[in-house]
Amino acid sequence: MHYQSFARNRRRPLSSGKLDAWRLFRFTALSIPIYAAAQPVIAFVPAILARDYGIPLAGLGLVYLIGQIVNSLLDPVIGALSDRTRSRFGRRRPWIAGGGLLFIAGASMLFFPPAGIGLGWVGTGVLLYYCGASAAQTALLAWSGEISGNYNERTRIASQFTLLSSSALVLALLLPALADQVRPDDGPLRLTLFGVLVLVTAVPGLLLTLTAVPEAEASAASEPFALGRTLKAVFGNALLLRVLAADAAVTAGQGVRTALLLFIVTIYFGRPEWAAGFFLLQYSFGVLAGPIWRRIGQLLGKSRAAVLAELTQAAINFGLVFLTPDRFGLMMALAIAQGLSQGSGNLMLRSMVADVADLHRAETGEDRVGLYYSVFSVSMKVGSALALGIALPLVSAFGFDPKAATNTPEALNALLLVFALGPTLAHTLAAALVARFPLDASRHAEIRRQIQAREDVYAAVLVPAE
Repeated sequence: MHYQSFARNRRRPLSSGKLDAWRLFRFTALSIPIYAAAQPVIAFVPAILARDYGIPLAGLGLVYLIGQIVNSLLDPVIGALSDRTRSRFGRRRPWIAGGGLLFIAGASMLFFPPAGIGLGWVGTGVLLYYCGASAAQTALLAWSGEISGNYNERTRIASQFTLLSSSALVLALLLPALADQVRPDDGPLRLTLFGVLVLVTAVPGLLLTLTAVPEAEASAASEPFALGRTLKAVFGNALLLRVLAADAAVTAGQGVRTALLLFIVTIYFGRPEWAAGFFLLQYSFGVLAGPIWRRIGQLLGKSRAAVLAELTQAAINFGLVFLTPDRFGLMMALAIAQGLSQGSGNLMLRSMVADVADLHRAETGEDRVGLYYSVFSVSMKVGSALALGIALPLVSAFGFDPKAATNTPEALNALLLVFALGPTLAHTLAAALVARFPLDASRHAEIRRQIQAREDVYAAVLVPAE
């Protein structure tokens, strides 16, 4: 083994203990504003800015495209740089603090736009928002894989992110419904409510996360960035690629369902009054998914729980094939079941990334946890892009037109089949990718012992003679 590599990356051993509930909440608190802002920024902000503030749709589309590209490119850069950051505040804290401040600034510009704004204001807000969210979220996920070396505790930490993200999403979806009760279809009021929710949770959330747990020590020496070694660490790691591919498949399946759900509810079933309520119904039950699947993951192990989660979601989505326009009750029942399994596969896969990083460190001495979590974020974005790039053109090719006064029965059936079978196939593929994953609890415990033993040997070599 290379002691030089361990010397560069040596830090305080990870704790094998358990965080108390309050400390765990503090650590994950920043995820609340980040996820509370995500849906409104995509689904509400562009439409409101175009209709109520006169921003051209073409310009908005270009600005958002540039923001998404920058967001995707930043993730691996921030992951690799945060692995090498050396400061008295730690490796991850500076990125979370800086990213959190940029996120707050960008969200403020988007949710509290002054009268007479132009595309320059929106473009600046979008770039600040995406850069800040990328820096804060990538560093926070990497740190989440470092605060405990315990196999099951990592699942518990990942499930906390799932719980808070689902809760934040439900809160965000409630706001348009509340706004409509006061002033129906008032875009600026909706933006204000979104902005208040984000800022009220972002400022204390950032402080709570930064002060929740001590960060591992880092040596003063830092290995210089090498593109070739970085690419090899990602593309030469077969287990990581399996996790990334599985997550892209999971996200693609979820994206197909999300992209077509509004059409299914309002056009296939002819129930426009449920347009917003159906999302709220599913995500409300999604709040329960994190605790449920955390327990399953601890009982079965992460990979087996991930397979079960993905096959469960595949079965639920396949059940959509049996829908007919008069079976709205079945649709609601399946939405509740979908909510109870929401994010279950992502939860396990997110936790597995840290285990893969431990194996890489045991084999090479390189600490790549930040890099691995950053490319995990990219895989999620790739999955979402695939969903929109495949599902919408596909239903259009079969003749479905959301602007048409009526669609043919064949077009509506094609819409339903893509809505049902797209996620079914994606979740089944994800289950196949993680089946018989070799890093179970016993194997991971042995990996942690190897890392600790080698670092103990190196520490003994550094002890000065009496």
